[in-house]
Amino acid sequence: MLYGMGMLELGVTFSYAQLVIDNTISHMVKRAVKGVDVTDDTLAVDLIRKVGGGSGKHFLTERHTLDYMHTEQARAGIFDRRMRESWEMETGGKDAAVRANEKAKQIMNDHQPEPLDNGVKKELRRIVESAE
Repeated sequence: MLYGMGMLELGVTFSYAQLVIDNTISHMVKRAVKGVDVTDDTLAVDLIRKVGGGSGKHFLTERHTLDYMHTEQARAGIFDRRMRESWEMETGGKDAAVRANEKAKQIMNDHQPEPLDNGVKKELRRIVESAE
């Protein structure tokens, strides 16, 4: 159970940037807890045989590796893990707090929530009316 996402100062203060950070961390934890699927495809024994294990050989340019990196590796958009020089040159050294704040503002400006279906609307209306 996750509790207190976005909260600061024992819940007295709420931060949208902190909510973005906490959400990112929760996605990373969820991915780690999911574990690793061990199947013929994920093991890629045929690919291992093809590439081999000799000096200088690697799997990073193989389509199979690239496909699985996009689905199996936890990606954290607000955490920039590049080398310091690249990070400073390309982003001006924006840290996670700054990036999270920008992401929170972007979400608040651009997000279009999906409308509730009619069944959910009716149930919410029923709950409100019974409380009134």
